[in-house]
Amino acid sequence: MRTDTANFTKLFLEDTPLLDIRAPVEFNRGAFPLAENYPLLDNRQRELIGTRYKSDGQQAAIELGWELASEEVLAARLSAWKKFIDQFPSGYLYCFRGGLRSRMAQKLLRAEGLDYPMVTGGYKAMRSFLLAELETQCQSLAFVVVAGHTGSGKTALLNRVQRSVDLEGIAKHRGSSFGRTDSEQPSQIDFENQLSIDLLKLSQQSGPVAIEDESRLIGRCALPPTLQAAMQSAPRVLVEEPLEARAQRIVRDYISDGLKRFSGSEKLPAQSLGEELHFNLNKIRKRLGGLRYKQLDEALTSANRELQQHNNSEAYIPVVTALLRDYYDGSYDYLMKKSEHKILFRGSHAEVQQWLVDSCQLRQK
Repeated sequence: MRTDTANFTKLFLEDTPLLDIRAPVEFNRGAFPLAENYPLLDNRQRELIGTRYKSDGQQAAIELGWELASEEVLAARLSAWKKFIDQFPSGYLYCFRGGLRSRMAQKLLRAEGLDYPMVTGGYKAMRSFLLAELETQCQSLAFVVVAGHTGSGKTALLNRVQRSVDLEGIAKHRGSSFGRTDSEQPSQIDFENQLSIDLLKLSQQSGPVAIEDESRLIGRCALPPTLQAAMQSAPRVLVEEPLEARAQRIVRDYISDGLKRFSGSEKLPAQSLGEELHFNLNKIRKRLGGLRYKQLDEALTSANRELQQHNNSEAYIPVVTALLRDYYDGSYDYLMKKSEHKILFRGSHAEVQQWLVDSCQLRQK
């Protein structure tokens, strides 16, 4: 029979499936990548029992819990847990602290002839472990920051080498005002948890880790201060791509591929995308200035019309080129002049990729 565990390192390194029995409101606040939520108590039941616990103590709370656990409720809970256990017999269950709810779930399962171990300390202990590991790995891993102007293909480059961290992939956002993807962004807690697990896995072998140069925020996800500090002090590799090539890459990624995000919308995908582009442009209106914004907004309207009527995305290239030249490149150049980072190598996208493979011993995927 398997026993309860407090070996958090093993849990996360081995991608162990986790049965999260906390209430949905707790799970939505923050969880772990391979956790599935099949709660012992729903949000209202949790609130009622918590109130009883504070007013009358643990035993009164337990008694209320059993009162709320009708045969129908218990049958539904057990059915969901059994399906999870059948699918993931090597997993573990957990509640918030590895206390009352975990023990109650184990008791119910044992009555059905199932012994399923729990995580000692529960969510709180695992979360504390990941936060501590995040601090440790940010200070100990040898990062190489891949930098370059917007549209240089930095993320695509990182995804081709083995020892890398895709911050935008974890955040499910491309980083700019136009960076929304077809996936909802994770909560800040979920972002930190996944990042910590990725760094923990990378720490199992020595060697540099490539990471993309990012600002403090990737959409709504904030980089942990320790990681920001590590990236600020890390050496850099510069990807230098011509303006035209960068504009074409952005049009392909944001326009041609971006249409797929709206395939299920009520409106035509091109119309929905066009409306989103106008909305995103408006977010940087003040920074562009009134006249420049008006010119770009009119050009964007024309490009949207061309896409809707003729399925032609080439009309966006002048708009993107102007945005890069007059806004994004200037901001990037200003930050680079203020910094004093060590530059290990600079070259085209292909040259940087080869350099990373040869000089940093980063295996190609």
